[in-house]
Amino acid sequence: MTSYRVSEDTIKKVAIFGGTHGNELTGVYLVKHWLENGAEIQRTGLEVKPFITNPRAVKKCTRYIDCDLNRVFDLENLGKEMLEDLPYEVRRAQEINHLFGPKDSEDFCDIIFDLHNTTANMGCTLILEDSRNNFLIQMFHYIKTSLAPLPCYVYLTEHPSLKYATTRSIAKYPVGIEVGPQPQGVLRADILDQMRKIIKHALDFIQKFNTGKEFPPCAIEVYKIIEKVDYPRNENGEIIAVIHPNLQDQDWKPLRPGDPVFLTLDGKTIPLGGDCIVYPVFVNEAAYYEKKEAFAKTTKLTLNAKSIHSTLR
Repeated sequence: MTSYRVSEDTIKKVAIFGGTHGNELTGVYLVKHWLENGAEIQRTGLEVKPFITNPRAVKKCTRYIDCDLNRVFDLENLGKEMLEDLPYEVRRAQEINHLFGPKDSEDFCDIIFDLHNTTANMGCTLILEDSRNNFLIQMFHYIKTSLAPLPCYVYLTEHPSLKYATTRSIAKYPVGIEVGPQPQGVLRADILDQMRKIIKHALDFIQKFNTGKEFPPCAIEVYKIIEKVDYPRNENGEIIAVIHPNLQDQDWKPLRPGDPVFLTLDGKTIPLGGDCIVYPVFVNEAAYYEKKEAFAKTTKLTLNAKSIHSTLR
């Protein structure tokens, strides 16, 4: 017989990471504030720890020092010998894994909220790495409902080859949060307020869950990554076309075959190929020029979660 009710351990340890990328300032400033005055993020019976993940990059207001901290939490990097010539972010990843992990150990962190900004017009975005995670689907449903009528999108990064080793991946429940548009090295009050509300609703959900509230079956709409699209380039690898004005700022909007995608510097329009509707995300994200990503194609689908309730450890 199929069960539609899932028991989950109560949540004990939560971390809120800011500054994984040092020039994404909303998370940096919220975490710094909560380190000074954390009353608003405290919940009875729950240990919530705000943490600056990449302090050197934060000090310089740059994305990273040697390499992207949000890409190095794989077993190879975490297992490297701690040598002086090791890239700073790899050494920092090992330190973070020691403090909040290691994953699947007795004392590892239950949930990590990793706070990010994007220059793309993505609004409030929650990043999900596992389409079968009942607990996170329930949490995301609660956050989306609590934020309404403000839209909140879910980006599903589950993919056999495009997934990378995130800073938050050392937790049992990794949660990425992207809010934009916001330029790098800039603070916006509306973006800060939206991220603050996401964290509030997430912690409220955890508290309700821990006190025995049962959450009935639910469904959420998500956008699952299909592929990443690079800018058109010449034989020297230089960009020769920009995001078309019709696509700029149109994250989450349907993009149909034949719709304009790029515009060359001599005025030629390059349309979308293929034979199906896609939904673009991270359109013209400033940080992704170095990663050769103009935008990511996603497909829209619905995820269902079983009813969940807590069990004491």
